[in-house]
Amino acid sequence: MPFVRDIVLFVHMYSRGFIYLELSVLCLAPLCLSAPQQLVGVVGLEIHAQINSSTKLFSGSAVRFSAPPNSMVSFFDASLPGTLPVLNRRCVEAAVMTGLALNCTINQKSFFDRKHYFYADLPAGYQITQQRQPIAVDGTLTYSLLGGKKRSQVIRKNVHIKQVQLEQDSGKSLHDDVRSQTLIDLNRAEGQLRVDANVSVHRPGEPLGVRTEVKNINSVRYLARAIDYEIQRQIHVLQRGGTVQNETRAYDSKSRETIPMRDKEGLQDYRFMPEPNLPPLIVYEDNASLPTGLDACQAVVVQKIRESLPELPSVKRDRLVQTYGILPEHSFTLVNEDGLVDYFEEVLKATKKEPRKVIGWVTNELLGLLKQQDMSVSQSLISPPALAELLELQEKGHISSSVAKQVLQQMWRSPGKSGSQIIQEQDLGLVSDTSQLHSICQKVVDSNGNKKVLNKLIGLVQKETKGRADPVLVREILQEKTS
Repeated sequence: MPFVRDIVLFVHMYSRGFIYLELSVLCLAPLCLSAPQQLVGVVGLEIHAQINSSTKLFSGSAVRFSAPPNSMVSFFDASLPGTLPVLNRRCVEAAVMTGLALNCTINQKSFFDRKHYFYADLPAGYQITQQRQPIAVDGTLTYSLLGGKKRSQVIRKNVHIKQVQLEQDSGKSLHDDVRSQTLIDLNRAEGQLRVDANVSVHRPGEPLGVRTEVKNINSVRYLARAIDYEIQRQIHVLQRGGTVQNETRAYDSKSRETIPMRDKEGLQDYRFMPEPNLPPLIVYEDNASLPTGLDACQAVVVQKIRESLPELPSVKRDRLVQTYGILPEHSFTLVNEDGLVDYFEEVLKATKKEPRKVIGWVTNELLGLLKQQDMSVSQSLISPPALAELLELQEKGHISSSVAKQVLQQMWRSPGKSGSQIIQEQDLGLVSDTSQLHSICQKVVDSNGNKKVLNKLIGLVQKETKGRADPVLVREILQEKTS
């Protein structure tokens, strides 16, 4: 089977929301494979992300996921004659923040355009977008993935960001197969993320191949599968002497294939034209550049937004590795789980245990418990101070490592009970009585034929004491009795 030598990613995205996580997962290593045919896959992504705002981009209608159909539709949303768009400043600020996070150039003047096509979910017959000069352009996303034999080597790659643009969402078509009819919901809240993948293949040095567009992919996993399948499909078509068609396709998650779809927009000319009802969108670099008399509170100021940027994933991962001495793969786990970095750092504040000893408790033990019940970090039944208290008890030698893990399980099953309470109630404290340990060790030595396997003997003592024996004392006693 042929493979693809490389993947070139040019991300053309529509900014309707924050997309740090969605873009950071483009490190799809299975797609970057070598091929004797020297065919190269070229992938361009249009990422539609919904802005986290309380009202819509061009109207005052509220935004609420899963609201009853057409319950949040203004006269403008319904395209009634004489209604005009009013730009939502919050959406502009979100687009600027997205552009800054993706290292884009922010255009101080951008324009809105009309994109014409005819479909039932677009009653105006056009969509307001930014085709000529969008709000942000020419960015770069540097992402990291783990490679090498042990997947411990951090490999950094770059993705070119073509542009960030604000765009009106279309309505949603609800197909009723029983009655053979389609209903339209103009609430315009179709979910937080949709991706259209433009895929083609060619040989290096030759012109780009004919592209297909795989539309409306709603998860990162399906995106990876759709791209991988479509590249292989196009390679097979060319190998058989066929021609790749310039068409729109859909990804079928059940068959894991892309299939041709009835193209609602087709390959038509969208007849772009300037939006006459919206003036140029002006943003200002800093307060000093504001025109005289313009209140800073009424303007979009880039510097102010830049200062409010949160710590970005790549920066956060580097900081975790440098500050706490943890492995790169641990930093990936922490950053990829929402809230886990904060949890980890809260535990560190309340314990003297080394970060490299704490990390396993957070990324393995705690995260394992969360995954078992499909819970988020914010839903954890064990708080950071509670875990820190347990780790302190182990660090000070009051309990062994194996007992600490038992107690953690008990804390999860009995929310509200502290580790110290459980240890006291179940008498799980470390056995440090020398005479008692001598007696147990002698019993183990006498009943075991091979007295030279020290670690095995230590394990048997721990089994005898249910993990409560002081490991340091046990080792000393056993060395004395077997020497």
